[in-house]
Amino acid sequence: MAIIMLYRQWTGVETEVQRPLATVVIGGVLSSTLLTLLVLPLLYTMVHRNSTASK
Repeated sequence: MAIIMLYRQWTGVETEVQRPLATVVIGGVLSSTLLTLLVLPLLYTMVHRNSTASK
């Protein structure tokens, strides 16, 4: 939640540095979450099906 507050900060000298940094951090958290929750289980399922089908 704190990083979202940094992103939403509109005024101040620090905004020039903090807002792009907050954008990168939020994007990284979202992309890693999607990879962990969606892509990795899908890949595991695909590999597991292929290994059991060949036996």
